Amino acid sequence: MPSVDIVDLRRKKVGAMDLAPEVFGAAPNLSLVHEVVVMQRASVRQGSASTRTRGEVRGGGKKPWKQKHTGRARAGSIRSPLWRHGGTVFGPRPRRYGFAFPKAKSRAALQSALSAKLTEGGLVVVSDLALENLKTQAVAKALTQLGLTTRTLIVIGEGRADWGRAARNLRHVKVVRAEDLNVYDVLRHDAILIPKGEVPHLQEVWA
Repeated sequence: MPSVDIVDLRRKKVGAMDLAPEVFGAAPNLSLVHEVVVMQRASVRQGSASTRTRGEVRGGGKKPWKQKHTGRARAGSIRSPLWRHGGTVFGPRPRRYGFAFPKAKSRAALQSALSAKLTEGGLVVVSDLALENLKTQAVAKALTQLGLTTRTLIVIGEGRADWGRAARNLRHVKVVRAEDLNVYDVLRHDAILIPKGEVPHLQEVWA
């Protein structure tokens, strides 16, 4: 059964706890993780690129010259795709790049990512996240004391939006709820910080 040390805000060990093997003991599955990351990145693509067809380009209502006896190729509009300033054929149109993905596969990919993060030593469980003065500077100081000076993902519980407000100005920090955990964020951040009291809830959500 996987386990993790519990530390205080000065990174001193104060205990240990066992973790659910179905969440933190999953076998690595790189291909599945890659699929989920592709899905996540596709779903946030803007998809607003747009070009005009010959029916949308301004002008071109009059036939340029008569059909026959001019010695030139026949033409029906100066906005033909063959002409300069003409319409575009098969150009990009506004669309959604996201696609449906099985929830079971997403869950399995997240379990694989969390297990890998634990194996790498990137999971930090702290006994308590209570700070006397919950301001951005205090959060930055606490993270420095914990040795989390690179990209850090903080998992908070319900009703702790104050942590989100205090940490939102820190460029390398992101605060999420356990329900909002996703594979891309887990991979993108070097460490995951979670209070001890939130671990059972996280395991219940993603088991």
